[in-house]
Amino acid sequence: MTTQQLLLEGVELMLFGMGFVFIFLVLLIFCIRAMSAILERLAPDTSHAATAIAATVQVDSVQPIDADTLQAIQLAIKQHRARRG
Repeated sequence: MTTQQLLLEGVELMLFGMGFVFIFLVLLIFCIRAMSAILERLAPDTSHAATAIAATVQVDSVQPIDADTLQAIQLAIKQHRARRG
């Protein structure tokens, strides 16, 4: 084989490999989009649930903390800071 033939085979192999990778990536993108579309149809919309949970957390956090709980929290913070140095 001559040098020119070897170079042509190398270029051909390179183009084949790059083409194969490109086709694989395009197919991967289409598969991901298809799975996303399927999941959007099957899975419930979670944005309303997250908003409802956030609203209940805000309502619950307004309640006052009793003195015993507050003292226990302060003691735990002091112990944690003492351990950390």
